[in-house]
Amino acid sequence: MRLYAGASGHTLAPMNTTRSLFLVVALCFMGGITVAAQSQASRCADCHIANQDAAGPSWSSKSIRHLQDWDYSKHSRANVGCEKCHGGNPATFEKNLAHQNMLPPSSPASPVARVNLPKTCGTCHTGPFVSFQKSPHFKLLTSGDDRGPTCSTCHGEVAAQLLSPVGLANQCSQCHGPNGPVARPGRASEAMLLMTEVREVRHRLTEAQDMIRRVKDRQARTRFEEQWKQAEVPIIEAANAGHEFVFDNLKERLDRARQRTDALLDALVSGGR
Repeated sequence: MRLYAGASGHTLAPMNTTRSLFLVVALCFMGGITVAAQSQASRCADCHIANQDAAGPSWSSKSIRHLQDWDYSKHSRANVGCEKCHGGNPATFEKNLAHQNMLPPSSPASPVARVNLPKTCGTCHTGPFVSFQKSPHFKLLTSGDDRGPTCSTCHGEVAAQLLSPVGLANQCSQCHGPNGPVARPGRASEAMLLMTEVREVRHRLTEAQDMIRRVKDRQARTRFEEQWKQAEVPIIEAANAGHEFVFDNLKERLDRARQRTDALLDALVSGGR
């Protein structure tokens, strides 16, 4: 006979081994989770969220906001834990073990130092990283010039935000506006226009996907799904090319994506039943 502690620390009623095993298995199936998934979950955020008050003055409002940004981000929803970028041991609640071998962002060797951030992000976001390495921004960043933008300049530190077209234009204008250190007239407005066009094509692809789901004929649906994939490829390439900040490459892939998306929607309208 064993006593089991609840999440709040209160002791629950005793259970025998057979009954408790049955309950664990049932809960796993009901919750759509597996024991393996539970054991692999990062404990970093859980511990930091639970101990915000106990951290005292060492935790600034920026630190708390950083944690909250992660909690509401796509990274959190995809179970990309703190250790993926900061290092450390996510499998323990023991402070010294959890923070072992971690380096502060101010350290040149830290994976989240500004100059190292593209490589860190690039372990998952390979396409944008490959393109960014070809850009003048990357050359400026790796030269040691503090004006060189890095991933967090546009996407935030952990929020994984995608700037709106206007937000992108404002960001570009900080350096390339009329009063910026590297003025390039029209650059910000061109970036805004291209971002708007990329979003429009993405929206039309989403509409096409909804239409494909309603196609009753299985063979026709399979054919349309393949066309949809072929239309998606150049829009992904366009987004990646945008990280080169050489817009000719982006425009070429965007035009191809638009043509394929238009052809797909025309086919769905005329033959999607």
